[in-house]
Amino acid sequence: MLASFSVLPVGVGEALSEHVARIIAIIDESGLDYRLGAMETTVEGSEDEVMNLIMKCHRAARDTASRVLTSITIDDRAGVTGRLTGKIEDIERVLGRSVRRG
Repeated sequence: MLASFSVLPVGVGEALSEHVARIIAIIDESGLDYRLGAMETTVEGSEDEVMNLIMKCHRAARDTASRVLTSITIDDRAGVTGRLTGKIEDIERVLGRSVRRG
C-alpha cells in the first residue's frame, strides 16, 4: 500500500518546520520506505503499518496543537510492492527518459 499524507497542526503559528520535523522523525524511525515532498510525504508498507504510522503522526501533532488536519490519499493495489519507485520508473519508461525526482 502507498499512502501520501500531510499532517497540519492548527493554531501553532505560521512557521511549521519544527512541527513537521517531529513528524518526519517519526516516519524515519518507522523503518518504512518513504519519500518526503514539499507538501506531503508518501510511505509504502502493509495496510496496518501505513495506517498505524499515519495515526502515530497525527497523535504526535495533537500533543502540541489543539486541532490537527490530516489528509490521506491511498493507492492500494493487490499483490504489488515496490511502487514508491516503480510508479516513477513506469512513467520514465513511457517517456523514454528520466524525470526529476523529489
